Amino acid sequence: MGFAAHYLKKLDAVEKRFEELTNLLADPEIVGDRQKYTQIAREHAELSEIVDTYRQYKKILEEIAGNKELLEDSDEELAKLAREELKELEAKKEELEKRLMFLLLPKDPNDEKNIMLEIRAGTGGEEAALFAADLFRMYSRYAERKGWEVEILDVNPTGLGGFKEIIALIKGRGAYSRLKYESGVHRVQRIPETESGGRIHTSAVTVAVLPEADEVDVEIRPEDLKIDTMRASGAGGQHVNKTESAVRITHIPTGIVVYCANERSQHQNRARAMQILRTRLYELKLREQEEKIQAERRSQVGSGDRSERIRTYNFPQNRVTDHRIGLTLYKLEQVLDGELDDIIDSLITYYQTEALKEHETVEQAA
Repeated sequence: MGFAAHYLKKLDAVEKRFEELTNLLADPEIVGDRQKYTQIAREHAELSEIVDTYRQYKKILEEIAGNKELLEDSDEELAKLAREELKELEAKKEELEKRLMFLLLPKDPNDEKNIMLEIRAGTGGEEAALFAADLFRMYSRYAERKGWEVEILDVNPTGLGGFKEIIALIKGRGAYSRLKYESGVHRVQRIPETESGGRIHTSAVTVAVLPEADEVDVEIRPEDLKIDTMRASGAGGQHVNKTESAVRITHIPTGIVVYCANERSQHQNRARAMQILRTRLYELKLREQEEKIQAERRSQVGSGDRSERIRTYNFPQNRVTDHRIGLTLYKLEQVLDGELDDIIDSLITYYQTEALKEHETVEQAA
């Protein structure tokens, strides 16, 4: 994987833009315009990592050139030291080139967004609902480790403490970039507490990770909505009240239906339902726009059938396997407690590498 001249050209342009932004941030006129200053500061922050890496790379190139000159020195001891140092410098150079190529890949515009996390019990009845609750706890613990905020938007609990469905908003910088590959079917293999014979059961839960939509991302016309109100009810009499606080919104053009009854007032449930609807419409819009170039986001989840899975959690073997990248870890308890970085980092590396291959193919064809 060579470091072609066109990469250097792009990096020079990025560094030039970074220097322009640095100067603008010191401009009193810009400092006085809060909106413009925030916009420039954000772009400056986004470019800082690639510029820092590029400057390290240029420094390494200078050191390599200096060491090559020393190879011609008549002092054999000095030439020997130069040869040894050159090996280290060449390895660093290769590492930085790889890093720079990843940093030059087109950014996903949603990476910095908050996410809407939707977890639904699939095949497996009550056992699937209990595992849905386990997965929600796993993501909540991961969010806690990252300093993100978790806000439950809607939940449909079962009598034994599981969830038929739970929808939550996870707020924090880079939430989507870290969790976007969690979408799909998660399979669990374990002996349920309700199983007297000690047989291992296989159940499935679907997870969807959607970038939260801002109001500017999608336009929702009032005439396209059918809004119904009803009394809220829940398992074991929870959330039952005598007023019509639950809200169901149907988006007529797409047929998307959102139901929200988690809040006590109709006004709050309506606001939550609109938030969920907006995000689902945005995800639909993204799929339509990007289905050719981002196939992994075409369908967030399958039907919840056991055979469709991205990951398996095997309790008897203390094993977690991500089937997309062939990664197996024997630390199930830690993963379910939110230690997800090993899996997420591996997934990001895999998909970045795939994107780089595709990008290079396009570049060569151009």
